[in-house]
Amino acid sequence: MENKTRQPKTLREYITLYLTGVGMGAADTVPGVSGGTIAFVRGIYSDLLNGIKSFNFDLLKLVLKLDFKGIANHVPWRFLITLGAGILTAVLTLARLVSYLMENQRVFLFAFFFGLVLASALAVGAKIKNWSPLNILAVAVGAAAAFIVVGLVPTEGAHDPLTLFLSGFVAIMAMILPGISGSSILLVLGQYEYVLNSVKDFNLPPLIFVAAGCLVGIAVFSRILSWLLNKYPQITISVLIGFVIGSLRAVWPWQLESTVTVEGVEEVVRTATMPTDGGEFLIALVICLIGFLVVSFIDHMESRENPFLRLFWRSNQKFASAGED
Repeated sequence: MENKTRQPKTLREYITLYLTGVGMGAADTVPGVSGGTIAFVRGIYSDLLNGIKSFNFDLLKLVLKLDFKGIANHVPWRFLITLGAGILTAVLTLARLVSYLMENQRVFLFAFFFGLVLASALAVGAKIKNWSPLNILAVAVGAAAAFIVVGLVPTEGAHDPLTLFLSGFVAIMAMILPGISGSSILLVLGQYEYVLNSVKDFNLPPLIFVAAGCLVGIAVFSRILSWLLNKYPQITISVLIGFVIGSLRAVWPWQLESTVTVEGVEEVVRTATMPTDGGEFLIALVICLIGFLVVSFIDHMESRENPFLRLFWRSNQKFASAGED
């Protein structure tokens, strides 16, 4: 993995990066889905980590020296601003749509994202050139970890400054990882509703502690992940693929909702079920396939090595050859 963020240069690269940001923002609006998954499959994951890492003590020294040229060269602003603009666009424009679909068409929305996430896992899996038993074990461990985390029953936690700081620290780590949603972690830790209400009520003290935890967490964890991707790239990618696979539990379209009371507070728990409506199942299957093809097509445009589209292309070539004979 390179230690420097690749900056967009051409108009096409700017548009592609912006649309990647839109995809990340759209994914983050769905509970249980991580924008990191989109960054991972689009091949900008290491660039994102390196961009985050650029906010370090060297940057602080440049700021104190008022070295504006040095600041401009040190931080990959073109990359971060373009990607951030895409994320912000999605959050501002798609939040209401996603919220509506979550309330009224959850099955079809989750079917679409199930196809996206499944295609992401296959696309990234193709980047592992030699599948050793250790790689397979790493995928299994990552998948099991994400599957368990996604399915944890929320708890009602304390809201003291240290707990809020640690919650922000852990949540931002999850948000960087493909497949695990930071909002899901806050929900499991019993902080999601409290933090959300703090945002609505402009209650700043809790948000300051959560934000501080996020800043420290992203500064520390981005460096750990970057080091792992440099030192043990195949194993690390295998674990991340496992995270993506395990997170499919969060977007399984058919879920039965129930409520549990934890320390006097009711929390919604969703349990996976099988489809009972044949018509709904067929529509969801088509939507899932559309999501699958969207990611596969985008990946193939970038790498020309998407396993599904390459298999389809080879099948067509064999069919065409047989027709000529």
